[in-house]
Amino acid sequence: MAGGNHNTAREEKATSRGQSEANRRLKYISLAVLVVQNASLILSIRYVRTLPGDRFFTTSAVVMAEVLKVLTCLLIILLQRRFNVKDTVYFLVDSIMFQYKDTLKLAVPSLIYTLQNNLQYVAISNLPAATFQVTYQLKILTTALFSVLMLRKSLSRVQWVSLLLLFAGVAIVQVQQEGNKEASVSGGSNQNYTVGLVAVVISCLSSGFAGVYFEKILKGSSASVWVRNVQLGIFGTALGMLGLWWNDGAAIARRGFLFGYTDMVWAVIFNQAFGGLLVAVVVKYADNILKGFATSFSIVVSTVMSVYLFGFHVDLLFTAGAGLVIGAVYMYSLPKATASSSSSSSSSSSAAAPRTDGPELEAFLPKYKQKGS
Repeated sequence: MAGGNHNTAREEKATSRGQSEANRRLKYISLAVLVVQNASLILSIRYVRTLPGDRFFTTSAVVMAEVLKVLTCLLIILLQRRFNVKDTVYFLVDSIMFQYKDTLKLAVPSLIYTLQNNLQYVAISNLPAATFQVTYQLKILTTALFSVLMLRKSLSRVQWVSLLLLFAGVAIVQVQQEGNKEASVSGGSNQNYTVGLVAVVISCLSSGFAGVYFEKILKGSSASVWVRNVQLGIFGTALGMLGLWWNDGAAIARRGFLFGYTDMVWAVIFNQAFGGLLVAVVVKYADNILKGFATSFSIVVSTVMSVYLFGFHVDLLFTAGAGLVIGAVYMYSLPKATASSSSSSSSSSSAAAPRTDGPELEAFLPKYKQKGS
């Protein structure tokens, strides 16, 4: 009897050790995915926007990414309902059309996200990738402030200090760039540092507001995140088409919607469309500290790659500013005693996917239920 209990205890211990090892591997995989997605999107956009030759229309890329996101979310919903097409159609019609008041609530964040996606192209086209990556962390500050104002969340003293350090680090980087514009913008006559800086600041403000607004909507609704993304994508596609017609309508009518699209441009679009959804899947395996570390490490990766790909010059002032930002991002992600602000940290530390990150995320497992059950 004693031998049997000993064997059972040993098996349980081995099982527990195996689960712990699996969780550790999932965390490392999550870290790698977050770092690669954060850094690769910015570097690839910068690369395709600085190549010589015909340039694609960024407005068409934004629309294409929205269409791909909608199709992907529809496929996920179909999977969750065990590929029952009829039931999926009824479900979507009920969720989107019959509950139109609920759908209309997504018009505001969708407009802001569409604006933000277009501004990111403008910013990265005019700023070095490393400078954009550092400056874009201001979205943590804007998200935190909007969370305090709109959701009445509280921040710890460490988080407030980290926000001050974040602002100081970004300011130092901007001083460095102002004093060395020739190095920060590689002599291109069509690149404007001021335009890029204004674009990234507005993008950070819009990201903070839209992320908190979307979180507020999610908390007041039982709809799945995938349905919400379909609703956002419908508005985003329509608004993106409107922006495309307004800004590039005549040129696209003359040259075509896919003008300038290369394999690299398609890679950027797929990264933008699926990267956020991929992060949404793995982010549940990563705690706030890991996400903060991933964001910090992606800044280092972007800076190092910018040196090799774009000849970016790293001096002492940039290193000091970027170091403050990296430290601030990590400090902000540290856990606090009260759990009330944990969602604020998670919503602000993911650079890629404000629309899909959050505790309401559903797994890719079928969750179909018969009607009336």
